Amino acid sequence: MDLKKCFGLPQTETLRYVPAARSLILGPTHYAVARISDPASSFALLLTDDILQHIVSMTNLHGRRSIAEWRDMDTEELQAYVGLLILVGVYRSKNESTLSLWSEKLGRSIFRATMSHKRFHQISRTLRFDDKLSRPRRRDDKLAAFRKVLDMWTHRLPMLFSPFSDVCVDEQLVPFRGRCSFKQYMPKKPAKYGIKIWANCDVKSSSAWRLQVYTGQAAGSGPEVNQGMRVVLEMTEGLQGHIITCDNVFTSFALAEELLRRKLALVGTIRPNKPELPPILLQARARAILSSTFAFPKTHTLVSYIPRRGRNVLLLSTKHRSPDVSDEMKRKPVIIKDYNRCKGGVDNLDKVVATGGEQIAGHLPSSTTWLTFLITTPTSCGHQWSHPGSSRNHTGGKRWEKCWRPHTSRREGCSSAAATMVSDLQGAAAGPSLISERKS
Repeated sequence: MDLKKCFGLPQTETLRYVPAARSLILGPTHYAVARISDPASSFALLLTDDILQHIVSMTNLHGRRSIAEWRDMDTEELQAYVGLLILVGVYRSKNESTLSLWSEKLGRSIFRATMSHKRFHQISRTLRFDDKLSRPRRRDDKLAAFRKVLDMWTHRLPMLFSPFSDVCVDEQLVPFRGRCSFKQYMPKKPAKYGIKIWANCDVKSSSAWRLQVYTGQAAGSGPEVNQGMRVVLEMTEGLQGHIITCDNVFTSFALAEELLRRKLALVGTIRPNKPELPPILLQARARAILSSTFAFPKTHTLVSYIPRRGRNVLLLSTKHRSPDVSDEMKRKPVIIKDYNRCKGGVDNLDKVVATGGEQIAGHLPSSTTWLTFLITTPTSCGHQWSHPGSSRNHTGGKRWEKCWRPHTSRREGCSSAAATMVSDLQGAAAGPSLISERKS
């Protein structure tokens, strides 16, 4: 369809958007709700026993190869290690050395009670997600070192959450400044440097529904054509009746038409260099400030809004079918207000991941940055532990006590406050009778 010829089409001839039927279960699925009783159980839905056991096996394999006195790790110790990383985020300890965290005088007893400082660094150095000797067979995959765990993890996201009507497709940035062949610089993101991930998030909760790591161009190939369209179609596969919000990196007329065929609507900003745009929408010099111009093809609505002199905001929507403008002072079109309401889904997720991830990443070597991504990417069926209410809120740490408590209760040889904590946990594991005897 030639949109330039359709500009003068009477609005009465446009087709009204009718949302397709969606799943009756929105938000956390029955599968997730039935298995959640506390933060630790919600966390276990994402880091499953299979994932933990795989990480333990690969870490022990690498530990035996690289450290002479290596002592095999089990899943309880890995959970305790993860629990300490969560505490690092809870305590906002990005710039605090691990020596300070484990200090007898200035540190926190929970760190010393859970594991020794030496053991913590030993696990950090040896933590692995694959067999390094098998990578030559997978040299074409830039994510070979993490591919299996990532696939196991992302496969579970749609099982745990069903998005509401509005979803947002955008770029997410996992903070990282180490060596990586596909590290990206994104100045508008909180962390600036990191690993770019295409993300599909629910707008209402900022819950990740589908994720895809961007590893750059394939060796020997040129720039990808229609990358934005491919990403949105892959990120929204399986959805129906939803409204997709994205920015001008992704929005195109071909994408809008394909999404309509899949019973999905699109709202997004669009770049002025698209050849299908009517010329009248691009003429901004002679127009009044805060004015809006609409175009109505049969299945699309285009709007050009002038917020200030020299600025022309262009949007495309297959959801809206009328030239509605708000009654506010700036007289913004309803299309723009809906876009502004929904565009921050992935950005909110980015803020949470950056807040917790930056605290943790300072205590991890580059090879284990992916674990930070796993434990800081929140979903609505997990708790956003990076917002405990206060930067030094001990209640936020107690929420995750079950992560390290089984391992801590079997430790011996601690001293002072750490020994007291271990003793109390051992008494709790033994039962109430032993606790009452100790107190008497």
